[in-house]
Amino acid sequence: MTEQTPFHLYVGDGEARGAAAPLFAPLASLTDPKGYVAEPGLRDAVNVALVLGQPLLLTGEPGTGKTQLAGSLAHELGLAAPLVFNVKTTSLARDLFYRYDSLAHFHDAQFRKDEKIEIESYISYEALGLAVMRAEEKAETRVRSVVLIDEIDKAPRDLPNDVLNEIDAMEFTVRETSRTFRADPRYRPIVVLTSNSEKNLPDAFLRRCVFYHIEFPDTDRLREIISRRVPLSPAFQAEKLEPALARFEEIRRLPLGKLPATAELLAWVRILDQLQLDVRDAARQREVAASYTALAKNDDDLKRMRKG
Repeated sequence: MTEQTPFHLYVGDGEARGAAAPLFAPLASLTDPKGYVAEPGLRDAVNVALVLGQPLLLTGEPGTGKTQLAGSLAHELGLAAPLVFNVKTTSLARDLFYRYDSLAHFHDAQFRKDEKIEIESYISYEALGLAVMRAEEKAETRVRSVVLIDEIDKAPRDLPNDVLNEIDAMEFTVRETSRTFRADPRYRPIVVLTSNSEKNLPDAFLRRCVFYHIEFPDTDRLREIISRRVPLSPAFQAEKLEPALARFEEIRRLPLGKLPATAELLAWVRILDQLQLDVRDAARQREVAASYTALAKNDDDLKRMRKG
């Protein structure tokens, strides 16, 4: 029988242990904006975008902190958590501002003919629309917001150009009600867009943005990110972290289909710390090889890590 430890909860031998599964303990520091580390170039790009009032377009490998920058920005400027719009391949320009449930409206119009139906009941406002409404000139209390438009490159090619005028003017009209919302220029929403560079964005759109490419962190920055994000035991910190970082950088030099990024590194060092595993320990290489499941995203890459 395999000994059950806090890490080895599942044995896989078909025997019921009779112990309730422990409650999952999320690590809040992984997403805490206070732990975000911005490189100098990114800091400068953010400040340029703030001065010009232009959207900030970020590219870089997945897991390099593009999405979390919006939370860091809102935190440091004393604003509420970012309003987020996750772009899909089916997204329309209107979807960034609001959605109209035409099917529900049609259904109710057919089957609730004796009731007064307000079209506003079938409209829901999305991230950019909410930000404009919160900063609207007519509002008694205006609030400035950070808006994250995540993975803009997933959108149909026409979407970025279709929202140029609305983003420039920070206003939009709900066609179904003919109601227009316009942000007070002093409370202009701060827009952060991310792209994984899966396809090129239109030139007209790029000219309206401040652009920055986040490079993968070097060793010193990786070390700083880990120190802010993952509370490690003193023993692992003192003796096992540096070999793990060296091994991680070796892995990123392998011909992999999907390189592990910062998010995968943080997950990996958590596992190594729980196991008190030194990647150089010849007697524990089976466990080292098992830990690579936190880094690999397909079978070929996992095999290369274990061989390399």
